[in-house]
Amino acid sequence: MGDHIIVQESPILPVSQQRVEIVERKGIGHPDTICDSIAERISIELSRVYSRTFGRILHHNIDKGFLVAGQVSCGLGGGRVIEPMRLIIGDRATFKMKDRRVAVPQIAVQTAKEWVKSHLPHVDPDEHIHYQIELKPTSEELGAIFVPRRGLLVANDTSAAVGYAPLTPTERLVYDVERFLNGARFKSEFPETGEDVKVMGIRVGDALSLTIAMPFLAGLIRTERNYFRLKERVHKELHRYVRGRPHRCKSVDVMLNALDRRGKGLEGMYLTLLGTSAEQGDSGQIGRGNQPCGVIPISRPTSGEAVAGKNPVSHVGKIYNVLAFQLAARIHREVSGVREATVQLCSTIGVRIDRPAVLAIQVNLAPRVQLARVSGPVRRIAKDSLRQIGGFCEELARGKYPVV
Repeated sequence: MGDHIIVQESPILPVSQQRVEIVERKGIGHPDTICDSIAERISIELSRVYSRTFGRILHHNIDKGFLVAGQVSCGLGGGRVIEPMRLIIGDRATFKMKDRRVAVPQIAVQTAKEWVKSHLPHVDPDEHIHYQIELKPTSEELGAIFVPRRGLLVANDTSAAVGYAPLTPTERLVYDVERFLNGARFKSEFPETGEDVKVMGIRVGDALSLTIAMPFLAGLIRTERNYFRLKERVHKELHRYVRGRPHRCKSVDVMLNALDRRGKGLEGMYLTLLGTSAEQGDSGQIGRGNQPCGVIPISRPTSGEAVAGKNPVSHVGKIYNVLAFQLAARIHREVSGVREATVQLCSTIGVRIDRPAVLAIQVNLAPRVQLARVSGPVRRIAKDSLRQIGGFCEELARGKYPVV
């Protein structure tokens, strides 16, 4: 195991010291985030049912999905739903073992409805979304991985993953701004705003620009004047919030709903009926949302895997991607002199998940800190993480670690 752990000094500057940095976050009401979040909740619920029924988690991958945008008639003062959204959830799951069955489609639909009810207050999960479950029985070859055996399961794929820590001030700000705009306090003060928030941050040197998209609820906006007066209040509150955050930039420009134009009527205002553009303007897809760190880091190496919805005990596309971020965070937190850590993991299909083909760790070091001083502690933490991967998978199955 230790022979496959490589610790090296990073050949590039920490992202926070690079001249250009681009980072994005898609909020809870964004169509892509909706897909990721529901897929993950279905996996967690199936894991719970499998464990309760069979004593262990069985094969499932709920990582293929699409939210087809609906159609609404929307204008100042309200509107109506003409065609509901359609949520398509697909891939594979275990429906039966011996003579015991699991109601997979029903679990998937009920879990999706519960998530919508909890997170999208203006969407009726029964009236505004149709559900199309395309989950099929798992293949015998992949299902065989889950046959009872001693020890950990083997990897179900040859897959690569990457994670890093810490978040840069820009990444943290982008993350925090979306959480602020979708937080209970803000929504209480501005109930006219929807949940489909997207934040794009661009830092060039010490100048930062934030472009934010957030719909206003048509039913609570009576006039164009009302819209722009409310938008001005929200804009001021955003500026106040950003000024209080440790972004380290000399200037920060905040733009809200960049397509807005006074005097253009409905064409110049970002209005939605249900608080999400999925009602009509934009479809969503699993795997196009945030990384497990909570942002989409354009300036970082990233994995091509869709993490949400994959099973938490053998699918390394999930296990290794989340573990990479957790391991990087632990290294940064516990090893003095490490300013930034990037972790890369790669599996081999059929080999136990605690035995990656390679675990490569790149570290950015503080001035006058030598690699020889930190490599020992970094390797010990990496080995310890692999030894504890069974418990980590159990926590992953319970939803302890966010993947969006």
